[in-house]
Amino acid sequence: MKKALIVEDEKHIVELLSIHLKDLNLDVDTANNGKDGLEYALSNDYSVILLDIMMPEKDGIEVCRELRGAGVLTPILMLTAKSEEFDKVLGLEIGADDYLTKPFSVRELIARVKALLRRYDSYQEPKPTSAIITVDELEINLDKRQVKLDQVLLDLTPKEFDLLYLLASNPGKSYSREQLLKTVWGYDFKGYEHTVNSHVNRLRGKVEKDANHPEFIKTVWGIGYAFKD
Repeated sequence: MKKALIVEDEKHIVELLSIHLKDLNLDVDTANNGKDGLEYALSNDYSVILLDIMMPEKDGIEVCRELRGAGVLTPILMLTAKSEEFDKVLGLEIGADDYLTKPFSVRELIARVKALLRRYDSYQEPKPTSAIITVDELEINLDKRQVKLDQVLLDLTPKEFDLLYLLASNPGKSYSREQLLKTVWGYDFKGYEHTVNSHVNRLRGKVEKDANHPEFIKTVWGIGYAFKD
């Protein structure tokens, strides 16, 4: 049975989340502070983690950063209150897969969690042996989920890697923002195309020698993005 972890200090939200995660046939663990949540996440195999931002002991940003630093690839959905001054882009940069603003609809919660579960399943699928893409000085290693530029290892988030690998695996193919949102993030929500733009911009800042004049990730005007052919 797949397991989910809820790290949230508001009891009524924990109860709400637990009910709907159990409806998705998930076994649910809960922690009401970041320190305990981090220990749970490091010592158990979860399919998805729901992580609040503002918590006692450790905040969600710190927990997320430490999990990614420890090599934990479990999909993370960050929860943030509408009143909080939270930089969503920062959350995505430090390795979160998605975020949800409180108050949220049950429909949206379920859709986001299902998308992250599909992402988890994709991590478990056998990968082709020695799947390495080399383009000029850029090397993308699927087995190790590593990217090097001029032999220097780049620090990419899981989503940035997935986005780059998809584009580089299909050189010259144009993807709309909606297609990338559905393929890489796993859900089909109108109005979230800015998530794709933010990731592409950050990815260019890491893999391009000049992000203002990209060599690898090209903008296809009127459509979206494509990797150099």
